[in-house]
Amino acid sequence: MISDKQTNFVYFSQFLKDNHSEIFNNIAAILNKHGVGYELIKGSSNNDIWARDYMPIQTDQNRFVKFKYEPSYINKKTDFMSDYNKICEELLKSSEVIYSNINLDGGNVVKWDDKVMISDRIFSENPQYSDKNQLVNEIAVLLQTEVIIIPQINCDFTGHADGMLKLLDSKKILVNDLEFEYKYWAKKMLKLITDLKLDYVNMPAFEYKEKKYPSSAIGCYVNYLEVGNLIIFPIFEEPGNKDDECLDLMAELYPNHSIEPININDIVRKGGGLMNCISWNILK
Repeated sequence: MISDKQTNFVYFSQFLKDNHSEIFNNIAAILNKHGVGYELIKGSSNNDIWARDYMPIQTDQNRFVKFKYEPSYINKKTDFMSDYNKICEELLKSSEVIYSNINLDGGNVVKWDDKVMISDRIFSENPQYSDKNQLVNEIAVLLQTEVIIIPQINCDFTGHADGMLKLLDSKKILVNDLEFEYKYWAKKMLKLITDLKLDYVNMPAFEYKEKKYPSSAIGCYVNYLEVGNLIIFPIFEEPGNKDDECLDLMAELYPNHSIEPININDIVRKGGGLMNCISWNILK
């Protein structure tokens, strides 16, 4: 499995640049500063600024697995229904791309070298599988790695794992503050962490609500972009923020990385997505 620390190139949707030019230019400036290559994904429809969910999972330098992208939260008639298989074929002409009928978003796959973590939203998205173990085993074979199922947070309409945690290494995770999160989720996560004998670090979080934007992800810090030894880290600069505290923690957790803070609130408050959601990083 290709983990984020092994990647060296990032793709973004053309519509991110078109619709949020200032944010894109700020991201591009950071990538240019650190010598990280990037390109735009062209061919998506309906002003789709996202990238992670419909793109494949890289398991080896020249091997990718493209899952079906038909999440339950997308309106098939009006929302992002481009031919994403065709987009992948164009971008990955010289690579092996394996196509699967399993319905799985890229944002619901948090990776390390020897494992992935996926939320249990995978089960409701694939009702054709009455045997949950069969579904998990098939994903494990496709991705050629261990698959660990974690509980989803019910109020997150996507159910994605990348809004809940990040793998720091094979035995350690960075997780949304278990004292802050919903008790039912924290209880399940603590049991899973204990059962798997994992270490964990709490990422501070804060609550910031705006009636106009019920899907806002302001206050969630774990959804950052790691590409090689560069981290582009979301800060929010809103009342009650934990920006400085989280940046200090990141510097402690990633002493050999360059950590670049960025404010993308215009995207975060309207769409609920953060840095990992608007990017797709691979090893070229």
